[in-house]
Amino acid sequence: MYKIQRFFQIAYNIYAFFIFFIALLILFPLVLITLLLPKKTRGNIIYQLTRFFIDIAMLLIGIWHTTIYEAPHNSKKPLIFIFNHISYLDALIILKAIRNQHIRGLGKYEIAKIPIFGLIYSSAVILVKRSDKADRARSVADLKQAISDNISIILAPEGTFNETNKPLIDFFDGAFRIAIETKTPIKPLLFLDAYDRLNYSKSFSLTPGKSRIVYLEEFPVDEYEVADIPVLKQKVYESMEAALIRYKASWIKD
Repeated sequence: MYKIQRFFQIAYNIYAFFIFFIALLILFPLVLITLLLPKKTRGNIIYQLTRFFIDIAMLLIGIWHTTIYEAPHNSKKPLIFIFNHISYLDALIILKAIRNQHIRGLGKYEIAKIPIFGLIYSSAVILVKRSDKADRARSVADLKQAISDNISIILAPEGTFNETNKPLIDFFDGAFRIAIETKTPIKPLLFLDAYDRLNYSKSFSLTPGKSRIVYLEEFPVDEYEVADIPVLKQKVYESMEAALIRYKASWIKD
């Protein structure tokens, strides 16, 4: 029975890869056209195009998305969205969840080297070489510029996958420092099912099913100073941790 299940699992993953590859091939020439446009306009258009193709692709592979709003927000003002990083599927789910405002994320230079996908990726994110201090500073300046251009940014404060049985791993300061220095509210998002849809620790682990995102209450930062980063970071951490436990995220073990 296991061998039969594994066969269908691998076949499904190959099918899903084919769907996403076809979407990339169709998207690629459209992205080339946007290279003629200013960088800000290009990024906004690429996100809109990518959302459209992701909607179709996820429908075809049987992943249905639900957004849960525990607290609404004003989509006309820039926000710093943060999320729990738990799966390679996170980037696609972000595009399903954040629909009515322009966003920019932070991306690794290494991913930009991937053929076809790399061009699309590098045209839509702010690239950073994490090993280069000067480049990290430049990327922070670019994120702040995006906010000043009324573009929201999205960051993973854990920095990497949470490969533990805990709700979250420790947060870095970056997102909270930018929030305080730009006086931009923090809006936490929870990715509840990404771990079950695509597990980071197994090959051919993509599965169809539900994909839920929860919008939590936003955190205004007007009264915080840089010295208060640990306090703000702890408050946001505790809010996200409690909510993940409340929703019974599947990777959490006693």
